[in-house]
Amino acid sequence: MLVSIVTPSYNQAKYLERTILSVLEQDYPNIEYIIIDGGSTDGSVDIIKRYESRLAAWVSEPDQGQTDAINKGFNLAKGDVLAWINSDDTYQPGAIREAVEYLHQNNEIGLVYGDANFIDASDQVRGKFPARQTDYQRLRRGYVHIPQQAAFFRAEHWHKVGPLDPGFFFAMDYDLWVRIARIAPLLYVQQLWANFRLHGDAKTISADERC
Repeated sequence: MLVSIVTPSYNQAKYLERTILSVLEQDYPNIEYIIIDGGSTDGSVDIIKRYESRLAAWVSEPDQGQTDAINKGFNLAKGDVLAWINSDDTYQPGAIREAVEYLHQNNEIGLVYGDANFIDASDQVRGKFPARQTDYQRLRRGYVHIPQQAAFFRAEHWHKVGPLDPGFFFAMDYDLWVRIARIAPLLYVQQLWANFRLHGDAKTISADERC
């Protein structure tokens, strides 16, 4: 299975290289990595160029924000499995290989997700995302419990229910999980796959009242 990973980014040079390396250093051999930068002015482009020979594609141009960037990346993607990792979050070693193994062994599953740690600006673990098994009915009642950073889904379902809704500033992932869960089961596995960075410039922190 080809796995397409998209990173949306804008002025996250402080963390971007750690995100990039967490993808490129995975032990799964069949990864297509796409970076969509929103026209950063903080040195992010220099970091991206450092790794461009190992990227399937990248652009740096103004966009309509994170959701638009993710949709743009998936429009370029050719993978059987899709995921996105934001430019301040990271994957754990082996995460992509393990996710693919679960999808390969469970053909009926539309999305698989694992655990994620909360980390700070210095990569120190500050907590654990409360991941739990959920499904369509529970999602409709607000029982989300899916860490986006640790979620992988089949491209065939994306093509049926995508793209992300740009009307959602924060909950575009939640909205997508509901749409996927309506047509295919979800699977939670208790394995640590990602790190969700909490810092002062993060969208969920800097705009926490809106969130």
